[in-house]
Amino acid sequence: MTRAFGLTWDYRCPYGRIAHDHVATGLANGADWNVTFLPFCLGQSHVEEGMPPIWDTPQLDSGLFALQVGVAARDTDIEKFVRFHHATYEYRHTRAGNLNDRTALGAMLAEAGFDADAVFAEVESGAPLAKIAREHMQYVNSHDVWGVPTFVVGSSAVFVRLLRTSGGDPKTAIDTINRILDNIDWPILNEFKHTSVPL
Repeated sequence: MTRAFGLTWDYRCPYGRIAHDHVATGLANGADWNVTFLPFCLGQSHVEEGMPPIWDTPQLDSGLFALQVGVAARDTDIEKFVRFHHATYEYRHTRAGNLNDRTALGAMLAEAGFDADAVFAEVESGAPLAKIAREHMQYVNSHDVWGVPTFVVGSSAVFVRLLRTSGGDPKTAIDTINRILDNIDWPILNEFKHTSVPL
């Protein structure tokens, strides 16, 4: 049975990288999931009350350009997007990549099979930024989402912090995400948190 869930992302988040590694690895290896990738701007989540939203000054946010590129890619071809998405997280967190480096993002778009110029043109149209603002606020308002990575399943939203990637192992990836979804479906479980980082 197909399992449907949403998952927030911002390429700056190291825990987002880990969760999305499991998801991308699982999807690339036949996981029966219907995933909605939800852009969540960490910069907006830190805007002080009463101040203008980050959407008004996107050039001042270190991760919003890449997030716009990701949304443009997502809405063009979801399978190619997953490849680009995984590569972008790895670029940021294993190579300390600059998320505003148009050349680097363009190379990853091309490697995933996109026409990079077309994706950048879509970003320049302003449509991806408007979608990010709308989707970010939609899940803040409907599910009290406050961070990355948050899994959204029906009326439930759960922030999940994993400590290890899949290491490229499909079974690990699929089992990990299914275990998270099982716990979200467990109605009496509200909070489960280690008091220290497990070894």
